[in-house]
Amino acid sequence: MNKIARFILFDILKNKIILFYTVLLFILSWSVLGLESNYTKATLSLLNVVLLVVPLVSIIFSTIYVYNSSQFVELLLSQPVPRTKVWFNIFLGLSTALVFAFLIGCGVPILLYSSIETGFSLIIIGIFLSIIFTSFAMLSAISSRDKAKGIGISIFLWIFFAIIYDGILLVLMFQFADYPIEGIMATLAGLNPIGLARIFVLLQLDVSAMLGASGAIFKQVFGSGGGMGISLVVMAVWAIIPFVLSLIKFNKKDL
Repeated sequence: MNKIARFILFDILKNKIILFYTVLLFILSWSVLGLESNYTKATLSLLNVVLLVVPLVSIIFSTIYVYNSSQFVELLLSQPVPRTKVWFNIFLGLSTALVFAFLIGCGVPILLYSSIETGFSLIIIGIFLSIIFTSFAMLSAISSRDKAKGIGISIFLWIFFAIIYDGILLVLMFQFADYPIEGIMATLAGLNPIGLARIFVLLQLDVSAMLGASGAIFKQVFGSGGGMGISLVVMAVWAIIPFVLSLIKFNKKDL
């Protein structure tokens, strides 16, 4: 890891918000997994926590950190350091710190109380969601000089992927229920990283009734093995594309 990324990583790990985030995840994970006797119910409860809390904290904290680091970025760019290297190391430091916080907060209770297969699937989606929404945060922060506007964009992105998108899919399904739209709906399901993360874990649990409309279609079209493989590939794409777009904007931006 580069010196810039290491500096950012250790700086973030000492941040009180990240420490609180880690402790909060640990308490929630331990209480859900340790006190609930029904294994499936406990996993689903923790899944809901991960799908809401991890993306929200990742995108909001990362957006604020990028804005607050503007003078640090300008100082780095005054040195003979390529812009691409600076921006990538900021992303690397941020995403690594958030992944560490998640692994300590959720990973330890999951490994202690959950089954290996489902536990690892929860850990995998937590890591992916941390990276994906850090990537979105970088794009939001570089898209506007106004801090309030950038944070507003980040909050909207979280609300859209966590709440609005599934509502849009349901409306489309009801409107076109008489047509063979399974393939189209499965494709649209891949355009939501939070929905993909939910489907990835639920396919492991084999609870078809709780997959939701998009998840049920996804399983029907691709099957469990294919669906999980495609979910991982698409989530990796979600992690890369917003960061690449933010990098292009950063390279062209006059600081």
